[in-house]
Amino acid sequence: MPTPPLETHAFEANTFETHLVDNQPPEFAPRDLWADDMALREAVQREGGMEFAERIARYGAVAGDELYRLSFDAHRDKPRLRTHDRFGQRIDRVEFHPSYHAVMQAAIEHGVAGLSWTASQPGAHVARAALSYLHHQVEPGTSCPLTMTHAAVPVLRHEPALAEWAEKAAAAHYDPREVPIADKRGATVGMGMTEKQGGSDVRANTTTATPLSIDGAASNGEYNLVGHKWFFSAPMCDGFLVLAQARGGLSCFLLPRRLPDGTKNAFRLMRLKDKLGDWSNASSEVEFCGAWARRIGEEGRGIATILEMVMLTRLDCMLGSAAEMRMALAQALHHCRNRRAFGKRIAEHALMQNVLADLAIESEAALALSMRVARAVDAAPRDPAEAAFARIATAIGKYWICKRAPAFVNEAQECLGGAGYVEESILPRLYRQAPLNSIWEGSGNIQCLDVLRALHREPETGVVLLAELTAASGLSPSLDVETEALRNTLAKPGDLEAGARFLVERIALALQASVLLRASSPVAEAFCRSRLAGQHGLALGTLPTDIDFKAMLGRGLPPE
Repeated sequence: MPTPPLETHAFEANTFETHLVDNQPPEFAPRDLWADDMALREAVQREGGMEFAERIARYGAVAGDELYRLSFDAHRDKPRLRTHDRFGQRIDRVEFHPSYHAVMQAAIEHGVAGLSWTASQPGAHVARAALSYLHHQVEPGTSCPLTMTHAAVPVLRHEPALAEWAEKAAAAHYDPREVPIADKRGATVGMGMTEKQGGSDVRANTTTATPLSIDGAASNGEYNLVGHKWFFSAPMCDGFLVLAQARGGLSCFLLPRRLPDGTKNAFRLMRLKDKLGDWSNASSEVEFCGAWARRIGEEGRGIATILEMVMLTRLDCMLGSAAEMRMALAQALHHCRNRRAFGKRIAEHALMQNVLADLAIESEAALALSMRVARAVDAAPRDPAEAAFARIATAIGKYWICKRAPAFVNEAQECLGGAGYVEESILPRLYRQAPLNSIWEGSGNIQCLDVLRALHREPETGVVLLAELTAASGLSPSLDVETEALRNTLAKPGDLEAGARFLVERIALALQASVLLRASSPVAEAFCRSRLAGQHGLALGTLPTDIDFKAMLGRGLPPE
């Protein structure tokens, strides 16, 4: 038979046009992360930071648009270590994608690293916490140097000889050049605490600090350091707070990248860590080869000197985990509201509403406790009770909120199905990032032991803890029962170590309930019923079925 004319096979001409792209959500960004977040706005108001509302709002718009876009390249193109230049000279330089520097510049100029120290009025720490929370939602890797720079300022201020460092670490200027501190408008500060043989047990550190003088007495607080650090965070910072063993014991030092004469300090970057996540940020191993450093505080008081920094970095761990939950929740809500399955929008299915509502409750509780701790940190210099609360609540919140983030993000991924497992969405990045904050600045056991230590050695911490819980007395029967149980437990002498995780978890849940109840949050009752009264399973999405799921979802992200 003769071949039919081509036009009779018109249907075959479109065989590669297999489908139309429909039933897909629109792009998530650009979004205004401040305007979208009712719980954040209420928390800033409640904790005393609204004087800075316009500033926070500006950054919410920047973070949800420009920084969101930049973050993908910053993570995709990981930092690279160049130990030598083409002439064979040792340079120990880490190179970043330009988007990394653009994100760092935006963050520092908006006050993510310095607002707490450049604004004198109360509420500055609360506002800075909100900025950090917004930033971490879209670019968590840069949160590492931003957090360390912020937390280093009060430590540097203890040493008059380092006043210039403190001033420039707080300044709203990003200057990535490798030049001496005198030639910079702004500075970033990293840290190096842990060593191979010690990990969290920094008293096992072996790096030695030898005073620079002939007679053995430190000359103007200057030392040479010899040793190593197993984790040397953000190695392109201008200076680093490190711990080393001096004659008087473990001591704290500032080690600059460049010496005052412009020459490179005597340390070597051995390699960059190949990490699970945190891809935009560089973490390294380093060797000190007689590196010059200046002591901060007295010899043998290194841990005491660094504690103020640790409290601030632990707060940022809480904020970071809360931020990851918030972005994961927003992504899940956005997807489920804009995609249909089995005849209706995913967000209209009752079982999915249970999951999304549970995520919204968990997210708001994490934020509420984090911002309450930020207020305590803000008020600590003026109020001993708030200082005691900040001391213990940072360890409590660091343990529980950071512990919740990985499971939370995974549940949000599941709301998107396979799309939540693909790099083009932000969920895989959040999932890789989620375990970090529970490990950094002391793992879960370290936090729980720190809570026990505070209760034992600083009895005022237990007093303010119970006062915080009883402030919500009568607002929820389940919280009243939990408070009384905790009061009895804390009053009993004896060794609580074996049960420390359970104890700290219950304290954290009770604190979250107290904050939510006193704030008259619409999620407070559901939180108490599910987290304290036992009306919840072991998985997310197991809320009592008579809860108003739709109200939770509308609060989690404005309807589109």
